[in-house]
Amino acid sequence: MKIAVLFPTQTEASLFQREGIITIVSGVGLTATAHATLRAIYEYEPDMLIMAGIAGAYPHSSFKVGDVALVESEVEGDLGFFTPDGFTHLAHLPIDMEFERRHTLSCPFIPAGTEFARARSMSLNAAMAHYVDTEFVDLENMEGAAFFYTCLQEEQPFLELRAISNFVNVDNDEWDMQGSIKAMTAALHHLLDDIQH
Repeated sequence: MKIAVLFPTQTEASLFQREGIITIVSGVGLTATAHATLRAIYEYEPDMLIMAGIAGAYPHSSFKVGDVALVESEVEGDLGFFTPDGFTHLAHLPIDMEFERRHTLSCPFIPAGTEFARARSMSLNAAMAHYVDTEFVDLENMEGAAFFYTCLQEEQPFLELRAISNFVNVDNDEWDMQGSIKAMTAALHHLLDDIQH
């Protein structure tokens, strides 16, 4: 089985080494990720494409720093308009235009019976944005929605693995970058073991 792993940054990729696995640093943000994902699909033709990185946990979620989860859904949270009533997601905007209204993207490739926790995530180019609706999501990252969308459009099997590095709170700058990367790397090896056997 040919497997490729996308890491948003070289820092997130720094502890990972595994023979036979293609590793790619995609870049931070939705635009860089969409390009890197599409390029990986066409250049390597992987049987499975994995995005692995860190994420922030919303305080209302059950996750804590150091936890690792497979992402079951992504929302491009800051796609929309500001209105007199506040921010409205593009999928919910009452506008008389014909376009694809997409909100929650789901991953259909999470293995049944996996022991990994599952998380719902939101992707933002503006991290810790106060105006987005976080009620039904657990995590925040800056790449996942573009990764999900590109893989789904190209019919590419995929998974997204995230380790919690911090809580999403502009008043709290306490991150465990190295600890979360270590946890993510260990979990990635575990996930690859499950996939390859």
